[in-house]
Amino acid sequence: MIGVVMAGGRGTRMKQSMGEKLLLPLDKKPLVLHVVDSLKGCNYFERVVAVTSPNSPNTKKCLEREGVEMLDTSGDGYVCDLNYILRHLDGNVFVAPGDLPLIDNYIIQKILQHCNVNDVWTSIVLSRTYLESLGLNMMARNDVFWRQGMMACCYSGVSIIDADAITSLDAVSETHVMINDRRLAFNLNTWDDYELLGTA
Repeated sequence: MIGVVMAGGRGTRMKQSMGEKLLLPLDKKPLVLHVVDSLKGCNYFERVVAVTSPNSPNTKKCLEREGVEMLDTSGDGYVCDLNYILRHLDGNVFVAPGDLPLIDNYIIQKILQHCNVNDVWTSIVLSRTYLESLGLNMMARNDVFWRQGMMACCYSGVSIIDADAITSLDAVSETHVMINDRRLAFNLNTWDDYELLGTA
């Protein structure tokens, strides 16, 4: 399995004066390196690749200094960038956003235990109620909410995908697995989320 860290977004919901979102520090280390190091530090991935774009040149420089393998995309949007890299990778791919700094070996193991690698696309979701209980900004997540029966859910940004089965931008069958865990909840969308991270 290949670990992929999405690190090419614009981070438009954060304060522009703070520079590139993924370079914001947590315990004196950029957010994106927390994600990269967590994926590298577990025994589940044969490779860990960061996806970069022209939207985040300083993030790319940071990753280069750390010797992280990278794939460059056009930066035309998350969906386009993800589909581009899936066409350049083989087998099962574990995708994590670069702004999920609390991800660690234990939650990665839990995700893999709950997922069927024979599914084409599995997305990890959380309930809106759980996210609200943590005090996270819900307005910034409205575009990623959907309903499963009576429950409002939100994508964590983590997915396990069979890259060999993705040949175009056409929709594929998607499986949803709900895991309410703070290590998946702090997908940082706003400055308020970042400040709250310090108390997580």
